[in-house]
Amino acid sequence: MLVENITAVARERLLIVNQDAPVIEAARLLRDGRSDLVIACDAAGHLSGVVTKSDIVAQISHCLGASCTTGISAVMSRDVTFCRPEDWLHDIWGIMKERQLKNVPITDDASRPIGILNARDALQALMQEVEQ
Repeated sequence: MLVENITAVARERLLIVNQDAPVIEAARLLRDGRSDLVIACDAAGHLSGVVTKSDIVAQISHCLGASCTTGISAVMSRDVTFCRPEDWLHDIWGIMKERQLKNVPITDDASRPIGILNARDALQALMQEVEQ
C-alpha cells in the first residue's frame, strides 16, 4: 500500500504555519486536537521544520512577558523525517517505529506539505490491508 492511499485522512490533520509566526500561533492551531504536529513553511510554502505540542509547552514554560512572542523558527525541529505519496506505507511505518514518531509530514515533489501521516492512521491502513 502506498502513502497516497491514506492522504485524504492525512490532509484533515494538516496544520501549517509560517516559520516567522509567533509560537502562540502554532499553539492555537494545536488546540483543536486534529494533530500533535504543526508544519512550519517558508514564504514559498516549502517545509522548513515542524513544531510539536512538547516544543510549545517547553517554550511557554519559559515565557516572561515579551518572550511569548518567540518565533516558530526558534523552537522548530529542522531535521524532519517526511514522506511522499509514492512511498510504501510499510516502509514509512518502519521508520516511524524506529524513530518513535507519532506523525510524519507528507510532501509533494516540491517539498510543499500536503498532509500529516499519523501513526494510528498508518497502522489502521496496514491492518486493513492484511485483513483483505
